[in-house]
Amino acid sequence: MKKLINDADAVVRESLEGRVLLQPNVSLLGSSQTVVRTDRVVNDDNRATVPVALISGGGAGHEPAHAGYVAHGMLTAAVSGGVFASPSVDAVLDGIRAVTGDAGCLLIVKSYTGDRLNFGMAAELARHDGLNVEMVVVGDDVALSDDDTHAGRRGLAGTVLVHKVAGAAAESGSTLREVHDRATRVTGHLGTMGVALAPCTTPGADAPSFELGDDEIELGLGIHGEPGVERTRLTSADDIAQTLVGRILDDLDIVDGDRVVALVGTAGATPPSELDIVARGAHTALTNRGVVVERLWAGPVLTSLDMSGAHVSLLPVDDGLLDLLDTPTASPAWPGFPDARRPALSVVTTPESADRAGGPKGEADPFVRQVIDAACERLLRARTELDAADQHVGDGDLGSALARGARAWLDDPGEGDAASLLQELSARCRRAIGGTSGPLYGMLLLRAAQALADGASWGDALRAGVTGVRELGGAQPGDGTMVDTLEPAADAADSGIDAVVTAAREGAARTSDAVATKGRASYLGERAKGYEDPGATAVVMWLEAVREAMSQQ
Repeated sequence: MKKLINDADAVVRESLEGRVLLQPNVSLLGSSQTVVRTDRVVNDDNRATVPVALISGGGAGHEPAHAGYVAHGMLTAAVSGGVFASPSVDAVLDGIRAVTGDAGCLLIVKSYTGDRLNFGMAAELARHDGLNVEMVVVGDDVALSDDDTHAGRRGLAGTVLVHKVAGAAAESGSTLREVHDRATRVTGHLGTMGVALAPCTTPGADAPSFELGDDEIELGLGIHGEPGVERTRLTSADDIAQTLVGRILDDLDIVDGDRVVALVGTAGATPPSELDIVARGAHTALTNRGVVVERLWAGPVLTSLDMSGAHVSLLPVDDGLLDLLDTPTASPAWPGFPDARRPALSVVTTPESADRAGGPKGEADPFVRQVIDAACERLLRARTELDAADQHVGDGDLGSALARGARAWLDDPGEGDAASLLQELSARCRRAIGGTSGPLYGMLLLRAAQALADGASWGDALRAGVTGVRELGGAQPGDGTMVDTLEPAADAADSGIDAVVTAAREGAARTSDAVATKGRASYLGERAKGYEDPGATAVVMWLEAVREAMSQQ
């Protein structure tokens, strides 16, 4: 499996070396895999004055956890084991000794057997050294019932909220007992539920950690690449978010009127855009249940390498907890903002576009309206086909882009005569399609509409539109773009729609034999040869739909 690594056995140490180069005020503890705050390493001069130390850690592979939270306002040190493997007793003990002064130390441990044993034994040895050490175990996994037979509820991404609350309390000068009580309160009211769309692959492995079908997802998974507790079918992001949120609310007995903070995290490979959609869905699911969302955060907080998926963590709060969560931290991994407020969707409206402000013009033309509808419906059906074709020569989104324009028309079609219908369709393309195709189709339709309004024939209108496309985009016939289809189609316009479609199809076919000099395909050079330009293919598709609609009149 492809990885950007040097040596599978050196991944963790080399990753941490990169982390301390990127993150201010942290250092590696000797040759270990422990990251410490440089200003909090204990010596004889500061032992009596340093605040309570906070240490967490566990297996690697959860970046930015745990080293990313070593900073003012959060952790004092993070001890890392191998990928998905607990650090050793002595590694944890060395970390405790390095940063624990007279005020003591709190270990924040996720509820996995290896972590509990190694951190617990290290705490016992540190106490024998005379150090004041307490430990809190986080088990925020709501996928596992307390009645089930298993090793206990696992510690998941909600652990980061414990880091934040305890870190703010420690930084304020609270005693070890006070910090421990704060952390314990959070762990007792915290819930997390996750979903995986695809497994992860550990460095050096020959295969992913498990297999999922194209339409399958795993619900209720841990953080070590293991499958979840339930396999089900892939559905919409909103439905998944509702499922995750619902399970947590029911488990924690959160009801209408309760106040919570929500932390939405990526499992590792989920794009930020998808994570934002999940955050939106989680917020909607919470408000629909009457829950007051005081804070909503999202980002890579505690991941599982390159697993695709997300998790939601919920914590009921009062004003005191909110103050600690809002306390600024220097951690580059913490996704919250110091001035965070209760989230509310804000939408600013703009004045109505001049494209529609004047209302329909001229007598309604149902025939042209039917033809436009047919072309749009054809592009909707071709979405997947055009996206696949675009993957060979572009960025794989042409079908989706044109489908947005088609949907924008079909959901709210224009009215009026032929010229005003084309002008309205031009506006929809400009707004909805975006990319390169949006302005090009906008120009094609706008120039054609202007020509029709001036009394031109349909052939002249098409030629006017094609001229506009050439002027705006700079493409000429032979450049391997939609112009290779539009230009011959316009030349054949006076011979009837059959001639137009035939000329367009022949023009599109020629694009597979040439090296594109415009558009994204031009970056591929000879590698794009043999593939028909998808923009040209799309023109043929909607022209064929126009012909079919005309034949039904």
